[in-house]
Amino acid sequence: MLSSLLVTLSLAVSFVVAAPAVGNSTLVERQGFAQVVTKCTVPKTVALTFDDGPYVYLYDISKALVAAGAKGTFFFRGPCIYDPDQAKRVLYAYQKGHQVASHTWSHAHLNTLTFDQLHHQFWLVEEALMKITGAYPAWARPPYGEYNDLVRQVAGSRGQNLALWDFDSGDTWGISTAEVLRRYDNLISSRPNTVLTLNHEVHQQAAQVVLPYAIKALQAAGYRLVTLAECLGMPAYQWVGEPHARDATWTCAGK
Repeated sequence: MLSSLLVTLSLAVSFVVAAPAVGNSTLVERQGFAQVVTKCTVPKTVALTFDDGPYVYLYDISKALVAAGAKGTFFFRGPCIYDPDQAKRVLYAYQKGHQVASHTWSHAHLNTLTFDQLHHQFWLVEEALMKITGAYPAWARPPYGEYNDLVRQVAGSRGQNLALWDFDSGDTWGISTAEVLRRYDNLISSRPNTVLTLNHEVHQQAAQVVLPYAIKALQAAGYRLVTLAECLGMPAYQWVGEPHARDATWTCAGK
């Protein structure tokens, strides 16, 4: 098991390093430890980010953002990202100009995993995003915001940085929609220079009620709604190529 995993990882790393940069994307330098980001750095920007997809409400989220001239960032996870409907959503988000990134494979507590298990969690989502969109992500969000030095080491060796947040909408806390809206109101009234949000795309009210309200309120307050990479002035992807054709490897079985 260990030897086969190491072979897979060796091939994956060789493939990424050998791949050319395309368009305005550049190969992200691999590093000893991943950078952990909690705030945007470009003034008057807001990065609206969405975890736990690809889910059906992605379309509502994207349409609301695009209609407002805004972009978002989607942190996708497994285990069935290769399902035709889910893969279609991933590609749709990417083609609409949103940033696609990794939430690792099985939403595990990364700070409890071994070196090999961590590489496996990162690689499976990287591989899926590369096959579906042609883009190799430079960003990951650890589930629950949990990480340790080993997580940072593994992520950094894979060319990934870690993105957390400085504003949690609370859409997974079981609070009312009205309370989530109040959280956004309170945020805006505090006039932060930048905002890096945590939202989830798996809740209908969050996608169809909260997000349109938040977009309107944030833009009225003078913020630009951009991708995570844009709010940091950093690359979204290690490299960008062409999507792959669906084949027998597009499966979650055995992964």
